[in-house]
Amino acid sequence: MFSFLLLGLVGMSVSQYTPVVLWHGMGDSCCNPLSMGSVKKMLGKELEGTYVLSLMIGSNVASDTTNGFFMDVNEQIDYACNAIKKDAKLQDGYNAIGFSQGGQFLRGLAQKCPNPPMKQLISVGGQHQGVYGLPHCPGSWFVCKEVDKLLDMGAYTDFVQNRLVQAQYWHDPLNEDQYKKHSKFIGDINQEGAVKAEYKENLMRVSNITFVKFNKDTMVVPRESEWFGFYKPGQAKELMTLQESEIWTEDKLGLKEMAKT
Repeated sequence: MFSFLLLGLVGMSVSQYTPVVLWHGMGDSCCNPLSMGSVKKMLGKELEGTYVLSLMIGSNVASDTTNGFFMDVNEQIDYACNAIKKDAKLQDGYNAIGFSQGGQFLRGLAQKCPNPPMKQLISVGGQHQGVYGLPHCPGSWFVCKEVDKLLDMGAYTDFVQNRLVQAQYWHDPLNEDQYKKHSKFIGDINQEGAVKAEYKENLMRVSNITFVKFNKDTMVVPRESEWFGFYKPGQAKELMTLQESEIWTEDKLGLKEMAKT
């Protein structure tokens, strides 16, 4: 079922398949044969030899996995942007599929790196309003203990923001002012602080965006973030939808405008 969903979304409305760029989730890598490797193989086979690039952030699989925890997200996006710009097969544009945190990373890529153009974006379980809990860390014991230790030190301190990927999309509804002021990644691309017109303009150039939410997701809190929902400010129980958020009412990213077309 899931493979048919991806094939239908990536292949729709094209007679000659567009290249595909993949970005893996937390604790995974570009080339794991049980996850991204199998997705890459499936897409290449079912879409008649379509070129598929599964992003490796780093020089090898081990560094790619570790960087998913400890490499500044904005630096990761710059790394991915350079890799895509250097790939001759992607110069006319590409479709993008991101899994878990790879979903919001690819959205950040669309907003910060408009050339070559991203034509379609599929976010599978991406946390687009950030997270306020990581109950099931998928990394090694050592990595997960380090993540917990850094978050306990304070997600919005410069020390932690500069060292932990998950802190850069940590969204504390009890400390909205701190989040808006200090979030280096998710707060930035969601236009929570200084508004950057190019972020909205670049995202609106993507012709089709699909957000896939897992209704029983236990990896992140709240799962509603996968559809841009989140807790209402000041508490961590009552949820709001995208349409109730400032991202929609002020149309900070162009999502409201895009929904009309």
